[in-house]
Amino acid sequence: MEKKTVHLVMIGHIDHGKSTLIGRLLLNTNSLPDGRLDEIKKISRENNKATELSFLVDQLKEERLQNRTIETTQINFKTERRNYVLIDVPGHAEFIKNMLTGASMADAAVLIIDAHQGIKEQTRRHAYLIKLLGIQKVMVVLNKMDLTHYKKERFETLKAELLEFFKKLGLTFSFIIPVSAKEDQNITCRSKRMRWYKGPAFLQALDRIKTVRETRKKPLRFCIQDVFRVNKENLAMGKVLSGNIRTGQDVTVMPSGKRTRVSFIKVFNRSKKSAQAGENIGIKLHDPSAIARGQIITGANNQLLPVYNFKASVFWICRKTLRLNKPFFLRFAAQEVKCTAERIEKRINSVTLKALKGSTGKLMKNEAAIVVFRTRGPLVIENFSFIEELGRFVIEHKNSLCGVGIVNDPKLKYNTRITKIFRK
Repeated sequence: MEKKTVHLVMIGHIDHGKSTLIGRLLLNTNSLPDGRLDEIKKISRENNKATELSFLVDQLKEERLQNRTIETTQINFKTERRNYVLIDVPGHAEFIKNMLTGASMADAAVLIIDAHQGIKEQTRRHAYLIKLLGIQKVMVVLNKMDLTHYKKERFETLKAELLEFFKKLGLTFSFIIPVSAKEDQNITCRSKRMRWYKGPAFLQALDRIKTVRETRKKPLRFCIQDVFRVNKENLAMGKVLSGNIRTGQDVTVMPSGKRTRVSFIKVFNRSKKSAQAGENIGIKLHDPSAIARGQIITGANNQLLPVYNFKASVFWICRKTLRLNKPFFLRFAAQEVKCTAERIEKRINSVTLKALKGSTGKLMKNEAAIVVFRTRGPLVIENFSFIEELGRFVIEHKNSLCGVGIVNDPKLKYNTRITKIFRK
């Protein structure tokens, strides 16, 4: 039976030990290429340091000299139960864009905190972004417990602070684990120096995280990512975001509202009778003129009304200020549309989660907000809490990532124009 592959993003404040933890994990699971450890020992000597396990992950020379992760790095390893892709992302505030890129690919997250230093600004901001990106499975690792002399009291204090903060965010963590990556404590087996801790070691906890999403029972949403001409037939290539699709099924193509039927389904030139949420497939429709990139296929009796206005939670990461009525692009799955911010209802400090006082006519870098958007074309979207892929978006300006958001209210009262058209 093929092993499940889990994409796991490693996040946290700078210097809290993400790369060292990954390096220890690779070393303990025999996941290093031949000669890699010898190379790292040599690099460490050249930098006048003891063997730095973080160098196993920090590939760039600049990162080694600055002792911080700059680029997003992906590392593969496996256990008897699963295959893993670990995504190490930057912890420094300057590299929020890189962090978002890495986190957007993850099924689950590991938030790493220096047990000696405690919760920092970037810890809080990363946790907020994880919530915004919809990653529900979160594990907290309290690293550097050796610096606290492995004291239970320090662990319990930080655990209480985290519970309070996560409650404000609406997040929960699957596990909170005390470790020392440097001294190899509680990484692959239970630590004898922390006998007071009764939970699993880090690697054991990873294998217990459940990442299956309940999307198969939801209505059909198939996103067309591209259209290819194969053997004189137009195939719509894309992903089943939720529900199931089958050959012979009557469907509606949104936002056009055209009704048609699925002629056949293919995966790697092999025909299938049906496909379910999470599968990437190609389909042929009875009316091939109905399909184009960015369209969403729904069940014939379960179609969505396209919108021109919606409300969302937004995190702004661009130096260029978000201003009202200034155009930019929104991207939902494969949908792309020009858009403006019509109203900013509330600005939020992404660290304290408290409302910011002052003007609501603009949004500055690293601020969050509740924003009402107006688009210049119809969008097919869902509430983020219902179907994540159609409720999550990015904001771009001149091909540069400026922000991310999730839909809070896809059915504002003044979506009247498009609603009336589709109800006729």
